Amino acid sequence: MVQKRVLVIEDEPNISDAIRFILTRNGWQVEVEAGGTAALARLRADPPDALILDLMLPDMDGFEVLRHLRAAAHTRDLPVLMLTAKGQSADRDLAARLGVTCFMTKPFANSEVVAALQDIIGP
Repeated sequence: MVQKRVLVIEDEPNISDAIRFILTRNGWQVEVEAGGTAALARLRADPPDALILDLMLPDMDGFEVLRHLRAAAHTRDLPVLMLTAKGQSADRDLAARLGVTCFMTKPFANSEVVAALQDIIGP
């Protein structure tokens, strides 16, 4: 079985460490970036199989990251799980319009994150 790669864009170390632990235990190769600018550079160089994206980031918000991803040919179809504390319907609607694959609010159950990733990338 080929190990799937996921990039986590999350600026809170306790959350990114928890996600890394959960996913690594479930067979994923996990990389982490704390900001959108660095993440976009990494994505241009070597896109993973999926992306977990926080909405609130220090240098640009998750919506802006998503706009860049969907505008670039090599990341246009990259599965994106937006994981955020901001779960208002306006945020969900904007994320959907920008092309997010799945939207999940914090706090989250470990099994929900694993299931959502498996669902968005397929077998």
